[in-house]
Amino acid sequence: MFMRLGMSPELTQVAYRIGDSCTNIIAPTMPFFVLTVAFFQKYDKKAGIGTVVSTMLPYSLGFLLGWIVLFVIWYVFGLPLGPGSPMFYPA
Repeated sequence: MFMRLGMSPELTQVAYRIGDSCTNIIAPTMPFFVLTVAFFQKYDKKAGIGTVVSTMLPYSLGFLLGWIVLFVIWYVFGLPLGPGSPMFYPA
């Protein structure tokens, strides 16, 4: 669908990865989330899922903003996403 709009699959993959990578640490379904909670409990015995999410949320938002800024710079300059990987295809 996005190729019909002129966007390369690589560009779609970049947008997906930005959104996915920023929310991994606050998603309880992440495989290592239990391990993260255990490390928190090593230093704070009362820590739980809410403590981990509330502590990591500012970092998650910071990463999201940083990745978006980097993506916008990449997009504005029209840099290729990799060797032989253009950002746009002719529509």
